[in-house]
Amino acid sequence: MNHYIDLRSDTVTKPSPAMREAIFKAEVGDDVFEDDPTAIKLEMIVADLLGKESALFVPSGTMANQVCLRTLADPGDEIILDEWSHIFNYEVGSASALSGLQLYPIKGIRGVITAEQIRERVRPDDVHIP
Repeated sequence: MNHYIDLRSDTVTKPSPAMREAIFKAEVGDDVFEDDPTAIKLEMIVADLLGKESALFVPSGTMANQVCLRTLADPGDEIILDEWSHIFNYEVGSASALSGLQLYPIKGIRGVITAEQIRERVRPDDVHIP
């Protein structure tokens, strides 16, 4: 029997009985007041694992994508991305709705676009153009 972790979606992989028990027994608090010890520990472990000074837990891939876009771009900016990217196809226009961003999908190879492809599509610096 093959065992694998299916990471296609945050709703496909199901927690094991041990994971469910850990969730049930986890000490909780309010993340807004930064007093959820379980979330704080998870963020510290991940930050340490990745060599970062801190980390932020978000409950879905879509939320993570949108937080990153909002952090890295300003309203009116254009995001050049692969035509099959999750952000373009499966996030219900969130980049526009939440951050005022325009998406410019281009054809990559198996989801990969090159710096040259991006360079060719960056528009001139003009107040009328995203």
